[in-house]
Amino acid sequence: MKTDEPEFIIGRHPAVMALKSDQEINKVFIQKDLKADIIGQIVKLAKERHLVISNVPKNKLDQMTNHQNHQGVALAIAAYRYATIDDLFANAEKHDEAPFFLILDELADPHNLGSILRTADAAGVHGLIIPKRRSVGLTSVVAKTSTGAIEHVPVARVTNLVQTANELKKRGLWLFGTDMQGTDYRRWDAKGPVALVIGNEGKGISPLLKKTCDEMLTIPMIGHVQSLNASVAASLLIYQGFNSRHPL
Repeated sequence: MKTDEPEFIIGRHPAVMALKSDQEINKVFIQKDLKADIIGQIVKLAKERHLVISNVPKNKLDQMTNHQNHQGVALAIAAYRYATIDDLFANAEKHDEAPFFLILDELADPHNLGSILRTADAAGVHGLIIPKRRSVGLTSVVAKTSTGAIEHVPVARVTNLVQTANELKKRGLWLFGTDMQGTDYRRWDAKGPVALVIGNEGKGISPLLKKTCDEMLTIPMIGHVQSLNASVAASLLIYQGFNSRHPL
């Protein structure tokens, strides 16, 4: 699932996950003189796929990856393409489960998106939906932070989240938003087809999108800081969804 823009997967574990997946990889760059066991595993996987491997100095990798923490490894790929809404429904059907989607409303931080992807994969979320504008997309930072989850959770990128939310409702999904005022998230029963809406780090959910939600959920807080990082809040809510869908 790629476009023609160049991108890199960086980091040792994300590289292993990508090499084990169906990801199309153009070339493998490895820092000279690295001897770690996982580097040997990366080389072995790359050779099994008959990929070109280049041993390069650290400063070359630094330049290629905009001085990110590449851990001595970079995979050159085409940039990530996006799934369709139908792909997300097909993923749920493949697992013989009612859809469980996340809608991310103008999330700005790639580390938050990567962390949410990681939790989504762990909890069996069938797909993410993000807007095309004013939102972080699928980048090398997102891929690295997701530690490979980006390969397994489809992400749809849509022009209008409100229209998409209404389409999901017509297709049988219940939408649950997040707000300071709402039902205690611990009471949330996510059985059946649902979509969880996570708002922007600073502004929360936009008013028009909030109006499409069937119910608002809140995370109770008794400390001095009355807010949580977006990826932390999303993780709590995702796992409440998981708990209700997979009871002990």
